Amino acid sequence: MKVIIGFGNPGTQYNWTRHNTGFLALDFYAKVHQLEWKDTPKFFCQSTKNNDTLFVKATTYYNEVGRAARAIMNFYKLQPSDFLVICDDFNLDFGKLRFREKGSAGGNNGLKSCITELGSDNFPRLRVGTANDALRKQVGDVDFVLSKYTPEEKEKLPKILGEIADFIAKYQ
Repeated sequence: MKVIIGFGNPGTQYNWTRHNTGFLALDFYAKVHQLEWKDTPKFFCQSTKNNDTLFVKATTYYNEVGRAARAIMNFYKLQPSDFLVICDDFNLDFGKLRFREKGSAGGNNGLKSCITELGSDNFPRLRVGTANDALRKQVGDVDFVLSKYTPEEKEKLPKILGEIADFIAKYQ
C-alpha cells in the first residue's frame, strides 16, 4: 500500500492559498478519477482510495500533518518510504515541480512534522513551486504562504495540477 498526503489547512478560508497546494493537487486528481473524499477521524484526515493507494488530506493544520501520517503508518504497519507527500515550496519558481526520495524539511513545517512523527526523513516528497518574490517581499513569509493565488497564477494552475496528476498516476 502507498499513501499520498497532500499538505494543506482545513477550512474554506484556506481554499486557493499557497499552503493548500497539496490539497488542490489531490482534489484535482480525485476529480479526474471520480474519487470521493470521506471523513476518516481515526487518521485525522479526509481520505479516498484508488487501487492500492490511499490519498490523504489531513484535518490537522499544516504544521501538524505528521499526526495523520503517523496514525496511518501505525495502523497499516507501513514504513516512511511508503508515503509520498505533496507540498508547496516558496523557494521554487512558480509551477516548478521537484521530486526527492528523501531529505531534510528545508524549512517546511509540514515536512518537519512528518519527519518527527514518522521518525525518519526517508520518505519521498514532491515540492510544488509557489514563488512570487514581489508579493513575498511585500507581505512576509507567514502571510505569503497563507495568501491566495493571484488571478494570473490561478489561470496556470490547471496545467500544473494536471502535471502533478500525471506524476501521481506514474508514481502509483
